[in-house]
Amino acid sequence: MEKMLVAVFDNETKAFEGLSALKDLHQNGDITLYANAVVSVDANGQLNIKQITDNDGLGTTTGLLIGSLVGILGGPIGLAVGATAGTMAGFAADIDEGSINAAFVEEVSSKLTKGKTALIADIGETWPVPVDTRLGELDGIVFRRLRYEVEDDMLRRETEAMVAEYNEWEEEIKEGIDTDKAKVNKALTNLREKANMTKQRMEQKLDEVDKELSAKLEKIEQQMNNASEKRKARLQKRRTALKEEHRIREEKLRQATGLIKEAFEPKMENAV
Repeated sequence: MEKMLVAVFDNETKAFEGLSALKDLHQNGDITLYANAVVSVDANGQLNIKQITDNDGLGTTTGLLIGSLVGILGGPIGLAVGATAGTMAGFAADIDEGSINAAFVEEVSSKLTKGKTALIADIGETWPVPVDTRLGELDGIVFRRLRYEVEDDMLRRETEAMVAEYNEWEEEIKEGIDTDKAKVNKALTNLREKANMTKQRMEQKLDEVDKELSAKLEKIEQQMNNASEKRKARLQKRRTALKEEHRIREEKLRQATGLIKEAFEPKMENAV
């Protein structure tokens, strides 16, 4: 399954050893490592980016999500960009709090204290034992979450709430509850604009997840080229799971887009 992983270490050296361990596991086919970052917290509590790595063109998707997590962990104190971060450091400024589970951030933040260093990685793994074993040897505290368990569901809930609010205003018009037509028209106009922006955002996301799927499948195919039969079987299982996750994500996004079309588009043509 596709997961966002954060491992907190006592120091920077162990964090980079942890990254090397993930690269070894990737090489062996135990996991697929898509993108990663290493960040540390200094004595003043400031989050410093030591490295952000985009693997094979996945920066526009996985890099943005890692950048979001890095940015949120930085909190109100802000970020200090390390010299090794390179151009990918710009992702840290593109913070999308909706894609990051608040409880997950709180758990990580409770351990990522002054003097600690965190390894952040977007990975695909069939089971957690290889990663937990290798990072545990370095005394790393490992946190995981499914990458999109919050983001896509949040979009759907946002859409449903928007549609419900639109329908409530329409009911007021039909029943004559609110006689202030200017107020009603303004509210409906604002909702239509918001619906259109949300629809565009979801259509863009649909395009992004398709590109991400292709890039990730290619990454797995590269791993399979030199893998043993046993490893190939595990990678094939991971590839199948990746495709299924993509299907579910795409279905949720299309359903949310459909809700907006059904609720708003006919009415936009006959706006009051």
